[in-house]
Amino acid sequence: MSGRDDLREHLKYYRDLGVAGVTTNPVWRERAHSGSGETHSPPSTEHEAPAPSTDTDLDAIRIDIGDCTRCKLHTLGRQRIVFGSGNPKAELMFVGEAPGADEDEQGLPFVGKAGQLLTKIIEAIDLKREDVYIANVIKCRPPANRNPEPDEVATCEPFLFRQIDLIKPRVIVALGTHAAHTLLKTDVPISRIRGKQHDYRGAILIPTFHPAYLLRSPDRKREVWEDMKLVKSLLTQGA
Repeated sequence: MSGRDDLREHLKYYRDLGVAGVTTNPVWRERAHSGSGETHSPPSTEHEAPAPSTDTDLDAIRIDIGDCTRCKLHTLGRQRIVFGSGNPKAELMFVGEAPGADEDEQGLPFVGKAGQLLTKIIEAIDLKREDVYIANVIKCRPPANRNPEPDEVATCEPFLFRQIDLIKPRVIVALGTHAAHTLLKTDVPISRIRGKQHDYRGAILIPTFHPAYLLRSPDRKREVWEDMKLVKSLLTQGA
């Protein structure tokens, strides 16, 4: 097979997965030759992100994820990987816990009722969804929307780290208890850490309540509004 034919086969393989782009990471060649989307190395339990120098764009990270079978969630009813969406150069990034049923069906983060409320929150600080980037700690829906388990987080969060390191947002908003606890490695209640600034991977991270929680407890919207005013202030500084 000629080099051109070989390249054509590689590109066809990834097109069939529903992704586009290439990466300098040699893993993609191994997958194309093997005809499998699986990763043959054991999942990492480290909380360090893989070297970002191999990531040329978000497509490269998505290609590396492939049709992921690294943890057990692919056997527990997951339909689609929910990678993330928005501006790849966003100054503001939102990180939730995990996809829900609507997200699993559409393959996009925060598209259900909680996502509609998140859109309103974003618009309240004079931005649009396409201005920000939205992702989750893990990319697959846990069954019955249960909390992600530690092994699932350990396997999946390096991809989130790579997204953050590539996008380089100025501010990250952690939505809800699980996202805040996972990113900050703490078990302090969200009510005590919301609205506080934390240095995180070159950005300022601010935890706040999850939009789904606000749907159940609308009286807490005022606190989220205070948090978002802080976010807006931080984005305005040095603009």
